[in-house]
Amino acid sequence: MLLWSIAIHYLPIMLTTQLTETESSTSITETNTDVEQTEEAKNCENCHLPLNGPFCANCGQEADSKLKYFWVVIMHLLDDIFSFDSRASRTVWPLVTRPAFLTNEYFSGRRVHYVPPLRLYLFISIVFFITLKYFAAADDGNKVNDNKAVITQVKEHIKSLKISSVKKNITIDEAAKLTNEIAKFNAYLTDLKRDSVVGNNKQIIKLTRELVALEFEKDKAAMPEDEKIRFDALMASLLDEKNDKSDSVDKKDLTIANNKDGTLSFDFLSDEKNKVVNNFVKELTEKAEKAFNSDTRPLVEQAIGKLPQLMFILLPLFAVLLKVMFIFSNRLYMEHLTVALHSHSFIFIVVLLSEMLDLLNEHLATTSPSIANLFGVVAGGLLWWIPIYLFLMQKKVYKQGYFFTLVKFGIISTIYSMMILLTGLIAIVWGLMGT
Repeated sequence: MLLWSIAIHYLPIMLTTQLTETESSTSITETNTDVEQTEEAKNCENCHLPLNGPFCANCGQEADSKLKYFWVVIMHLLDDIFSFDSRASRTVWPLVTRPAFLTNEYFSGRRVHYVPPLRLYLFISIVFFITLKYFAAADDGNKVNDNKAVITQVKEHIKSLKISSVKKNITIDEAAKLTNEIAKFNAYLTDLKRDSVVGNNKQIIKLTRELVALEFEKDKAAMPEDEKIRFDALMASLLDEKNDKSDSVDKKDLTIANNKDGTLSFDFLSDEKNKVVNNFVKELTEKAEKAFNSDTRPLVEQAIGKLPQLMFILLPLFAVLLKVMFIFSNRLYMEHLTVALHSHSFIFIVVLLSEMLDLLNEHLATTSPSIANLFGVVAGGLLWWIPIYLFLMQKKVYKQGYFFTLVKFGIISTIYSMMILLTGLIAIVWGLMGT
């Protein structure tokens, strides 16, 4: 840390010294210019007191703005990563509640009281992606556990039916009825245990679970007429799926091809390279079908694990998009990148808070439904706050009218949504290659 601080603070002086030694013919002119600029009344941009050096003697803020020199930002990178201090308490609240406040403060030179944008993004993104992986894996795990729970429930029901069928005082009609019930639930159990990655078994399992749920509801009370209609429709759909001759192992839910024979080829590639492409696509589709039709937790973990790296590519591209859309704003590229960092930090925090509130909503749904509904409303409101916040942020940063800001906001949102979808697709493919 000390070495980086020395390099950050003294590298400009070393570069100036080398420039003086190698270009003596122009050094006198540059030195005179620097002296004239130094002699001019120069105040700290944060506390507005006179400066007597590279740092303010009152508040400690650096005199030179980091927005002007890209290499200075690179030199400060490691220092930004490893020194997340108490300024976070003064940064997070305005980041979430006051659109463009932190960004405009940073542009105005009042930076010492807030966490720098890069450090803020790194810290929040680490927390966000770790938590996102947990939430996503938990959701997928719940789906798998739900199916296991249904299987256990059916087994227990079959066991209770068998016990009832061997009672001494049971009539012949009741015994026949119990035998039919046992056979029916044994059929349900067989369907629930099907391999979901084969043919149309995934749809059969889904229909069977819905039928079993209705069966247990029927045991508690008389089935209403609308549920009887739904039960008959589900049973008919289940029979159609079982009778469908396309439920063979060779059935493909996912196909990537541009030829009638199911292969993928490109005219600009040789036959040998097209063969390599087809082998890769075949392997990828097989992994995708297996992942999507069964436990998707490994794929989700792999894909989310790739997103932080991909976001480091996407963030500069988003800043380029802002630079193009607001080309006449006379903003430096680093200023657009600051807008991108603050925007994504805000989005990550809000999505994280919304996920946490949804989790509380699920846990309190049965014990405290009124509180759970409140959490659900707040979670939904946070998601609605995202586009409103981003629109107001662009309005206040680039200082254009509502109409032009709205038009540009719509264009930026559309383009960036496509970029996000492409990034997600790349993360999924990358994740499939690692499973």
